[in-house]
Amino acid sequence: MKLRRFLKEQLYGRGAAKVVMNCPLAEICGGCPQRGKEIEQYRQDKVVAAERMLSTLPKPLPWGAPVFIPDGTRRRAAMAFRFRRGKLTFGFNQYQSKEIANVENCLLLTPKLNEILPFLRKLLTDICTEPYQLRKGKKVQTAMVTCGDVWLCEAANGIDVVLEYDASVELNHRMMIFEAVSTCADIVRLSHRRANADTPEPIIEKAKPYIQIGGVDVFIPAGTFLQPSQAGEDALVSLVQKYLGNTSGKIFDLFCGVGTFSYPLSQNLQNRITSVDSSVELLRGFQETVNRNRIPNIKILTRNLFKYPLDVAELQGAAAVVFDPPRAGATAQVKMLAAAKPEKIIAVSCNAGTFANDAKVLLDAGYQLQELTLVDQFTYSNHSELVALFTNS
Repeated sequence: MKLRRFLKEQLYGRGAAKVVMNCPLAEICGGCPQRGKEIEQYRQDKVVAAERMLSTLPKPLPWGAPVFIPDGTRRRAAMAFRFRRGKLTFGFNQYQSKEIANVENCLLLTPKLNEILPFLRKLLTDICTEPYQLRKGKKVQTAMVTCGDVWLCEAANGIDVVLEYDASVELNHRMMIFEAVSTCADIVRLSHRRANADTPEPIIEKAKPYIQIGGVDVFIPAGTFLQPSQAGEDALVSLVQKYLGNTSGKIFDLFCGVGTFSYPLSQNLQNRITSVDSSVELLRGFQETVNRNRIPNIKILTRNLFKYPLDVAELQGAAAVVFDPPRAGATAQVKMLAAAKPEKIIAVSCNAGTFANDAKVLLDAGYQLQELTLVDQFTYSNHSELVALFTNS
């Protein structure tokens, strides 16, 4: 069934077609390039873009009803700050620019994240106006923090903050951060790192931030990747469970992350889940959660699936495979899946272009695409998530 027909029949008739969520930064900030359109036009454009990206696949595509995630649900954000001439600019990068759009309130973010922005603005201003001692060998110089990034994540028990700027946190800044965050009930942890590749160092941790997945409290490392919204995560989990259906047994969760799909799938004790990812730190926390909750049917493997995909022998006996790779796709692993021939393959993708490449490998190997669903969890952006079911029978 055509995706556009779903939109017309299920979405446009609800009286929301003429609603426009305006934002004064809509044409400046790089996060919402499609904001300002009427909802009908926006959703239609999202559908057309997805269909265009999948134009290399055989038609007609078996679309399921699309899922659209509303404004005000984004639980994580990467923001930037710059301090010049005594003034702090704090917000998101402008569209195709390194300049920063000053953001007082963002329609995408959850209410709690928006509420914390004034506090962070003051804290960053205090940090940037307080000099620190920079040691170079035997010399000591006075230096200032002038720019950096701020990573926010709303957990179930509060907000997790990572400050990223290229300087060590000296005693005066540590005291400043500790005293400020101690009085802020909404922040449960604030960490610092000098670069994105570094492991964040907690400056103050009132409690370990956690999210709930499949009824399990999952403690998350600072700066970890999560689905952008709880609503989006719920939609993806629901679709994976729908596509798995009554299939049970040996199941692989590849590029598993924090265990978004592993935990819900493990609730069926007939399933034996093998969860695979490359992040040692992330999987260490995953294993601790599994141990703490005594989950008997999840086995965790550390593996770079781009370089060392699971081979046919390792995949032998798999009833189903769920894979959710980064934007680059999973070509090497998908070739192994096509050869191993599990009964069901459920693909989750945030890049329609690389999804099309991976899907073609499976189709050429004899798989059938049973259903494909668009999940618009990157609201007002040019990106969409896809979830698809492939079967070999």
